[in-house]
Amino acid sequence: MKISAEPDRCVASGQCVMLAPTVFDQDDDGIVVLLNDTPAASEQHGVLESVRVCPAAALRAES
Repeated sequence: MKISAEPDRCVASGQCVMLAPTVFDQDDDGIVVLLNDTPAASEQHGVLESVRVCPAAALRAES
């Protein structure tokens, strides 16, 4: 799985960080920071949930 984030679209809700903290972080303004663009299989559920709930649709997951 390959993950991408669009910081320009991010609204700093922090949902991704709560669901997948080893994959996503936030900068000082709360904007998404991608820590790992190829998460382990054990992290994929949280990542996919992050993509699903992102209010700005700033995250993408590709197989």
